Amino acid sequence: MIRSRMWRNAICAFFVPVFLLFIADAHAQLAFKLATQTAAGTAQFDGANRFAELVGKKTNGRIAIKVYGDGALGGDLQIISALQRGTIEMALMNAGLLNGVAKEFTIVDFPFLFNTEEEAYAVLDGAVGRKLLDLLPPKGMVGLAYPELGFRHIHNSKHAISRIEDLRGLKIRAVQTPIYVDTLNALGANAVPLPFPDLYHALEKKIVDGATDPLVTISVLKFDEVQPYLTLTRHVYNPQIYLVSAATFDKLQPADRAALQEAAIEARDYERKLSRERNAQALDKLNTTMRVTELSSAEDAKMRQAVRPIIDKYAKIVGEGIVNDVTAELSKARNKKPK
Repeated sequence: MIRSRMWRNAICAFFVPVFLLFIADAHAQLAFKLATQTAAGTAQFDGANRFAELVGKKTNGRIAIKVYGDGALGGDLQIISALQRGTIEMALMNAGLLNGVAKEFTIVDFPFLFNTEEEAYAVLDGAVGRKLLDLLPPKGMVGLAYPELGFRHIHNSKHAISRIEDLRGLKIRAVQTPIYVDTLNALGANAVPLPFPDLYHALEKKIVDGATDPLVTISVLKFDEVQPYLTLTRHVYNPQIYLVSAATFDKLQPADRAALQEAAIEARDYERKLSRERNAQALDKLNTTMRVTELSSAEDAKMRQAVRPIIDKYAKIVGEGIVNDVTAELSKARNKKPK
């Protein structure tokens, strides 16, 4: 009897702490950093904070995400490397920047690919977007959803741009990907690749003459203080992407992985709506602080023709399969009858 009691006590002494440790570990809070170049006041930054809030609710506080904006944790290319190494858990960035790890992502930066946001959503939220996401886990990252940066426009400090010829010789900051550089050069500008956190200084000190940005970015970051001219070109639509380090994602319980995915989709929809509202508000403001030019349909056609060789060049790089898939999805979206 005494020996039996001793055995029960010994077993309890061993297993109870182990069980309690398991329970505590299951409810331990995981603190994740989310890196982005966007700043407070933009739809992207506020969307990232909504994502963090949703993840906290869906995981009952097990996962806490802190958003680090304005390039606080480094430039986008540094962040991609950090995600692959697992030293940063999450990021939000332009999807096209992933072209260095999966060339197929270049297609989302094709000039004049999308005419409307709805066309972009049809492609990105469907089979094409899923195929692109499926390329990432072997590269050390997991993609969750595509919020948006939106359509880019050209702003500069030299003169109004109403014709393609007006771009000739202007030093325009380019996103650090080959297709951006080639696109701006094809339009007649001199493309200057620069990390986004360096842009205001470069504009202020006239290191570059201008850049291409969505309207809300120009407004929130006060580029209109040093850039008097804006042309509504809509020459590129930028999707963004929520990314998780595969090293982080693979350690999560299935329920937490599902929570991240659900939160990303909800935050995507919230951010897209906010993005469109704030871009409209930004245009109203910029009409009072900048000289805003709208391209004629003839000049728009000239720009589209000028970048045709760039599209042909990168279509060969990304591959016929993905190009055909995007073309088919765009055809369906454009032929879809409004409800």
